[in-house]
Amino acid sequence: MAGNWAWAWLIAGALLAIAEMAIPGIFLIWIGAAAFLTGLIALLFPLPLEWELGVFAVAAIVSVLASLRLIQKGPVISDDPLLNERIARLVGRTVTVVEAIAHGEGRVRVGDGVWTAIGDDCAVGDKVRIIGARDGRLEVEKI
Repeated sequence: MAGNWAWAWLIAGALLAIAEMAIPGIFLIWIGAAAFLTGLIALLFPLPLEWELGVFAVAAIVSVLASLRLIQKGPVISDDPLLNERIARLVGRTVTVVEAIAHGEGRVRVGDGVWTAIGDDCAVGDKVRIIGARDGRLEVEKI
């Protein structure tokens, strides 16, 4: 039965690569590469299934560890580093007070939404600048 699993390994590698494209996570591609490598080795050197499983296990462990090291060495640099940091993207914007900031807390209009804001007392209609966030509330200063 040696060598009969080569195509199964190659197909499994391809399916894992496709799954990585459909559900990205930087993980399945490395397991898929290990399966593909196992398939290539099984085509070139017919091995018993137990040996192929061993080759796959070693290749999977090595590829995942190598990918982790690669990720730690060179993080992905984005054109938009604040893409998933909603509040950080708001810092520096000028917004309008829609509910007076009294005793340090009120509400401001940001785009088409209204956010709770903390800062110096301001009247409705005043313009304020967002300077940060604390406990899910925007920190603002009067302009």
